Amino acid sequence: MSRPKKYRKFTKDFKVEAVKLCLGSGKTIKQVAEDLGIPVKSLEHWRRQHARQGDDAFRGNGHRTAAEMELRLLRKEVAELKMERDILKKAAAWFAKQQL
Repeated sequence: MSRPKKYRKFTKDFKVEAVKLCLGSGKTIKQVAEDLGIPVKSLEHWRRQHARQGDDAFRGNGHRTAAEMELRLLRKEVAELKMERDILKKAAAWFAKQQL
């Protein structure tokens, strides 16, 4: 039987430093990847991800961006406000009926 392939996991700091080395050292991607002992494809992927997302890149699994967190909180607040509005509508209708 073949053994499952083990993937190495790299920290956010390592990825950021690797991208900085790639951009600022004047070396090619291949040279930087060989120096760090990582696959060239991984370094290329990290560069693209950093270019697209900037500081939000390399969040890890389950971590949301600031915009995603804000959207989640706003949706929760909207749901609460709708519930409160519905309760107030029912209360207003009940009081109006009682006064007749």
